[in-house]
Amino acid sequence: MSFRDLRNFTEMMRALGYPRLISMENFRTPNFTLVAEILIWLVKRYEPQMEIPSDVDSESDRVFFIKAVAQFMATKAHIKLNTKRLYQADGYAVKEMLKITSVLYGAMKTKELTSGDKLEEDSSKFKFDLGSKISDLKAARQLASEITAKGVTLYDLLGKEVDLREMRTAAIARPLEINETEKALRAAIKEVLENVQKTKDMLNNVSSDEVSLEAKIEKKKQELERNQKRLQTLQSVRPAFMDEYEKIEEELQKHYETYVEKFRNLSFLEQQLEDYHRMEQERFEETENTLRAMQQKLREEERRLMRSGAARDDDSDMEIPEDEGSDSDIEDHRPSKPQPMRIVPIPGRGGARFVGTMQGGDSDEETSEESEIDVDDDDDDDEEEENGDPEDDDSLEVPIPRALQPSHGPRRPELIEESDNDF
Repeated sequence: MSFRDLRNFTEMMRALGYPRLISMENFRTPNFTLVAEILIWLVKRYEPQMEIPSDVDSESDRVFFIKAVAQFMATKAHIKLNTKRLYQADGYAVKEMLKITSVLYGAMKTKELTSGDKLEEDSSKFKFDLGSKISDLKAARQLASEITAKGVTLYDLLGKEVDLREMRTAAIARPLEINETEKALRAAIKEVLENVQKTKDMLNNVSSDEVSLEAKIEKKKQELERNQKRLQTLQSVRPAFMDEYEKIEEELQKHYETYVEKFRNLSFLEQQLEDYHRMEQERFEETENTLRAMQQKLREEERRLMRSGAARDDDSDMEIPEDEGSDSDIEDHRPSKPQPMRIVPIPGRGGARFVGTMQGGDSDEETSEESEIDVDDDDDDDEEEENGDPEDDDSLEVPIPRALQPSHGPRRPELIEESDNDF
């Protein structure tokens, strides 16, 4: 008897509805009255119409009662009971009664499950979960394949049964020889003794191996202790080159900081230089565009002055009549006047000047008139530079830098105006 069996029996009887409370101490000593009462209740629970004699006063009545219960369970429930253990009425009888209670308890649980399934089916008639049946389907397929394989094997064995029956009958009918039996037993005993000796040798080897392993472990521990002591001594001793190493490391750190600072400054100066070059290039392009605009305006101003001078010459020729050759004679004896030179600065070239005349012909009148216009323009320019008050003219709207203004050099002598009033 085990404590677990007794506990399971009491719990099952309580679950089945046995009216009396069964304690675990009831079966410490033989208690046939309680065993008989429990057996009668179990038989009535299994088959209510069954009639079993309940008289257990004498020994013969008890034997008859136990035989009747065992026979009923064997025929109706196919449960084989040990009558001797039931008759003992102690913990061993609990094991036999546990067989009956297990069947009844399983039936009760199955009934509860089926009733619960019926209730679920009634509550959800149109719901069917196939996923819960997949495992059952796989198990059924596996069992079907195993049954088929077992059937084939059984068929083959049954086919060999005729030959095997003759061999088995011959082996059974053959009388046993004592010498052969003793020989087989001696061989078996010898084999067993050899196995025992091998096992003993292995055990002895295990003990020797254990001793050698312990010796190795002890040796390794000693080596570990020595290495740890050596490590501690090495850690405590300061190397001779450590001072020099730390000094060189400090110098390297200083040099690195200097290098980083210089590299940063160099990068900043390069950036400033690039910005300066870019500003100079933009300034140069702006100045060049300004000079082009000024040159274009100066050209337009010169063309305008030339057109106004030509128109004035035509008017003077029409108003002044020719004398009897006075002007022509004087002009014949007058030496030719030098042609004035026009200096024009070329943009983009410092100090380079273009020198030339504005005359397209060789007549003295046109030369004198154009020279007078040029001298007047130069005087106006000089006066504007000295006074610093430029006139509101289209040609002077854009200021000319001092460095880019054309140098006039020494002031040229003013030309004497020619007119008929001199004579």
